[in-house]
Amino acid sequence: MSLGEFDLIGKYFTREVRRATLGIGDDCALLAPLAGMQIAVSSDMLVEGRHFLSTVAPERLGHKALAVNLSDLAACGAQPLGFTLALALPRADEVFLEGFARGLFALAEAQGIELVGGDTTQGPLNICITAMGEVPPGQALLRSGARAGDDLYVSGTVGDARLALEVFRGQLALDAAAFESVRAAMEQPQPRVALGLALRGIATSAIDVSDGLLGDLGHVLRRSGVGAIVDVDAVPRSVVLAVQSLAWQRECTLAGGDDYELIFTAAPASADAVQAAARLAGVAATRIGRIEAGAALRLVDAAGRPVPHTFGSFDHFRS
Repeated sequence: MSLGEFDLIGKYFTREVRRATLGIGDDCALLAPLAGMQIAVSSDMLVEGRHFLSTVAPERLGHKALAVNLSDLAACGAQPLGFTLALALPRADEVFLEGFARGLFALAEAQGIELVGGDTTQGPLNICITAMGEVPPGQALLRSGARAGDDLYVSGTVGDARLALEVFRGQLALDAAAFESVRAAMEQPQPRVALGLALRGIATSAIDVSDGLLGDLGHVLRRSGVGAIVDVDAVPRSVVLAVQSLAWQRECTLAGGDDYELIFTAAPASADAVQAAARLAGVAATRIGRIEAGAALRLVDAAGRPVPHTFGSFDHFRS
């Protein structure tokens, strides 16, 4: 017997909610944020062939679908509350659904967030999640808060997802262990929710790295009306990426995308607080430059020499 829409939902996606007032089963879910909190909302769509390859394991795809939304909440300094899932499937493939749901709920449970509703339909594989969080009034991390003189930071390491993509494209080759390492970064990113929460009251602005470090930094600079100087050799990279050519290192770290680390700014006087927040969150925070007056984005190497800005970023309608 084939699996119908409501059987699919009941078997793979219905779980008892603990924090939501009302979850799956009615026309709307009901959430009850803590008194005085503001609601933060983020939606991301993942389309097969555009955002992920057909070879990705369903469990990793379920993880990533939620992770990219949690990354947006992290960049806002919001505590996750609940999420909805809109899922289009070519067919009701139970092997795919079991793995996808397992990866989705493993991350959801680790982050204390619940699936509270959504929709399913038949069509090309397409996943759209809307995540909701809460943040105290006036404490949300925004793109518009960077000020001249602020230090510029990035969490973790960046560039591995792009490196994996270039291996898939046949542009680079890695041994099996190295490839699995960067492939995991591409297919199973870790949202920096704990860091975003720890940076409330410390960071002056923040954004997550989804389309490329320089491209996403550009959003902060435009919203804040400032410029920046970036030491391209200070941008943290993995051991696997660090042994590639300098050209590939810079391309992957500066324009790679799909990293889901946080770029953020903070006053120099907050340097110790930044490192304390990073330790609390269990992730490194590396200073990679500073914010400047004006609108220019300047790139320099470790010796302070100018580096031509020839790096792009991902654009869904131009890439």
